[in-house]
Amino acid sequence: MTQLRFKKVLLKVSGEVLMGETAFGIDMPTVEAVAQDIKQVVEAGVELSLVIGGGNIFRGMAGAAKGMERASADYMGMLATVMNALAMQDALERIGVETRVQSAIPMPTVCEPLIRRRAQRHLEKGRVVIFAAGTGNPFFTTDSGAALRAAEMNCDALFKGTSVDGVYTADPKKDAAATRFDSLSYMDVLSRDLKVMDASAISLMRENKIPIVVFSIRERGNLLKVLYGGGVHTVITEAP
Repeated sequence: MTQLRFKKVLLKVSGEVLMGETAFGIDMPTVEAVAQDIKQVVEAGVELSLVIGGGNIFRGMAGAAKGMERASADYMGMLATVMNALAMQDALERIGVETRVQSAIPMPTVCEPLIRRRAQRHLEKGRVVIFAAGTGNPFFTTDSGAALRAAEMNCDALFKGTSVDGVYTADPKKDAAATRFDSLSYMDVLSRDLKVMDASAISLMRENKIPIVVFSIRERGNLLKVLYGGGVHTVITEAP
């Protein structure tokens, strides 16, 4: 390990990762383990911002949300991401990592409003900025929110931390014959309809020429390894 491949990164963590081995909700030992990985990266000198999905909490409310208007259900999902952001902030602050949560839905009692220039200043000071509440609008996923924030913050790359170690031809948990890609182009992902991120997020990253790196966040220390060019992962760029 010699040189960091990227100096300014947005990390998107799926909410399901924070469930650990539970059915839904927040598993604090898992959150604390992810926080330790983030601390390693910050100490290596990376300017890191974070977007966390809400699937771990919203999965538990899915039964209640059936038949609900889509916009209302999406707002509930956004609130779930704020809860995850506050849990991650708590875990990071307890291990000495300065953190700020900014929400696209204003809620000044618990976090800062989303202000781009303030977020950039936090990053310059070495703080981790956690962007919550997606884009603040229904009908957009947290993947789209992560892509938007990565572009706004002029990030060198968008890292997507999932439960699998890259992008596969099919779901490796369901298909034993699925094979992993080392690299892909944005168009490959769109034309093959690979379930990496939604199409709008991929298109936004393509327009802004920001690489997407997909890796397993469940493997401890993997985030730092991938930032140095090691570890198992898939890179999505204009030309693989």
